[in-house]
Amino acid sequence: MTGEVLIVTGTGTGVGKTVVTAALAARALARGRRVAVLKPAQTGVAEREPGDAAEAARLAGPVTARELARYPAPLAPATAARLAGLPPVRPAEVAKAAIDLAAGHDLVLVEGAGGLLVRFDESGGTLADAAALLAAPVVVVTTAGLGTLNDAALTAEALRARGLHCHGLIIGSWPAAPDLASRCNLTDLPAVTGAPLLARIPAGAAALPPPAFRDRAPDWLTALPTRGTGG
Repeated sequence: MTGEVLIVTGTGTGVGKTVVTAALAARALARGRRVAVLKPAQTGVAEREPGDAAEAARLAGPVTARELARYPAPLAPATAARLAGLPPVRPAEVAKAAIDLAAGHDLVLVEGAGGLLVRFDESGGTLADAAALLAAPVVVVTTAGLGTLNDAALTAEALRARGLHCHGLIIGSWPAAPDLASRCNLTDLPAVTGAPLLARIPAGAAALPPPAFRDRAPDWLTALPTRGTGG
């Protein structure tokens, strides 16, 4: 494996993992790096509809977008695979695909489904297991407001329990007019997780025209180091 692999997980579903993945990819592309986006299990999308990897590529620019499996039901991958009568994705397959992509790219972003411990298969394999096989750092995408502290703390605790490195937190949708809880969470999120808050992606970023998204993404991620997250 030559390139860097970074795992993008979330505190749950709908927290902004895809837009964060796209922003990380756009930042790396702006620095002249070759980028791949890997979506191990795409659920809830019809056969010919664009999935999360394609959406990240639309926003970020010329990345290699790859899915390992696609299941129509909007459910956890293990459940969606079972209902569809299709083979599940297993952590070893995710790790192998990431290693293969890393051989020809400087950065491979692996975007999970839902949260860290959502099951890929009937044996209980998760994105955390794939991260362990890859010895890859993990970025946790979280929400801004009330309720995020518990979710983020639990995710960080699960990472530590597995010996995985939480590279930091990114708020996937930062409101234009943040409420009191959101403002307080800028201090409290690092305190309860022991991980730095790396960035806040503005709400509605995915609706920007792709050229504007690519132009602004590096500024959203200025707190990230130049190495370790695709810089």
